Amino acid sequence: MSILNIHDLHVQVESDAGVREILRGVDLTIESGQTHAIMGPNGSGKSTLAYTIAGHPKYTVTQGSITLDGVDVVSMTVDERARAGLFLAMQYPVEVPGVSVSNFLRTSVTAIRGEAPKLRDWLKELKAAMAALSVDPKFAERNVNEGFSGGERKRHEILQLDLLRPRFAVLDETDSGLDVDALKVVAEGVNRVREATDIGVLLITHTTRLLREIPAEFVHVFVDGRIVADGGPELADEIEASGYERFLGAPATS
Repeated sequence: MSILNIHDLHVQVESDAGVREILRGVDLTIESGQTHAIMGPNGSGKSTLAYTIAGHPKYTVTQGSITLDGVDVVSMTVDERARAGLFLAMQYPVEVPGVSVSNFLRTSVTAIRGEAPKLRDWLKELKAAMAALSVDPKFAERNVNEGFSGGERKRHEILQLDLLRPRFAVLDETDSGLDVDALKVVAEGVNRVREATDIGVLLITHTTRLLREIPAEFVHVFVDGRIVADGGPELADEIEASGYERFLGAPATS
């Protein structure tokens, strides 16, 4: 069993307006096989947590720790975190002109597995993964995210998840911009990986739409850069019914 532990995490970001603290003491532990959801209003710092776990250089950890099986994550580079088993599906995946999806994925898989898969085996594996996500085979020859629709970008993220099989996956607003059919396909891809592995998943969202497709055993409410409430699926139902008002101004959970 693997454990991703976040303790007393404080993070700041520098912008044109100056340095601002966004995360103000986050405590969260995720174990293999668990699915956690972080819910909160827009601007509460949810995406900052996702990018900090992944190692985005824009965000500076000023206090606290992130460890994976007791090993310090904060000191790792982005690629070291990926090789250690951390994965981020971004809310707004970026374009990579001049690099085909097939080459991008094979290079990523080679880096994670330590050796390049044989071409014949790779093409078979890629074709099967794309078919499972209802992706046109021609997709493999397109440049990464260039001209992709929102749904295509999200399917590409889940295609990476399926092929890389990380230990922990952070899905940042994966439902953003998806219609009902695309959301179901993407959710089925995530659930397929969950069923086939003991992956730990952190879902970041501000609505229950995603949680209806990818059930989470643990729900945490995020307000003003802190977790202020913890619970099970019933907490998400309460938020759906009543919103976040009662959590505003609440103290952080310990």
